[in-house]
Amino acid sequence: MKIRIIIKLILVILWLFIIFSFSAQKGEDSSSLSNGILIKIAEFINGEKLSLVEKENVIDNYSIYIRKFAHFFVYFILGILVFNFLKEFFFITPKTIIYTVLFCLIYAGTDEIHQMFVSDRLASIIDVLIDTFSSFLSSVILFVFYKKKKKHIIN
Repeated sequence: MKIRIIIKLILVILWLFIIFSFSAQKGEDSSSLSNGILIKIAEFINGEKLSLVEKENVIDNYSIYIRKFAHFFVYFILGILVFNFLKEFFFITPKTIIYTVLFCLIYAGTDEIHQMFVSDRLASIIDVLIDTFSSFLSSVILFVFYKKKKKHIIN
């Protein structure tokens, strides 16, 4: 087996483990992590430390967005990794996108089911939709990139 295929497989497995690890966090720990990141972003944008009231306002108004963006981001990357792994075995066709998205959809669904068994966590169909859409988007971007690259090489 080519070393390139093994490396791509390891990257997919590592990323799946990272996603699983985030999902395994208790609700309080997960919220603390995302709220901490949100506060750091707000303070960076603001240029100074926020007061306790300002921090609470930022968390109340924007925490849902940072959590949904996190879903988008990790599955966007998963889509890239899975697509690049699959292209080692198939010609790059729309089926590559379908296989990538199907894999990510199944993992997103099982990941949400996993969260139902974690303290203070819930399963969300919205999260599965976000995860699936982001993996679709990254797959389409890669598909177009590789098709244009191939066209450029031929011309």
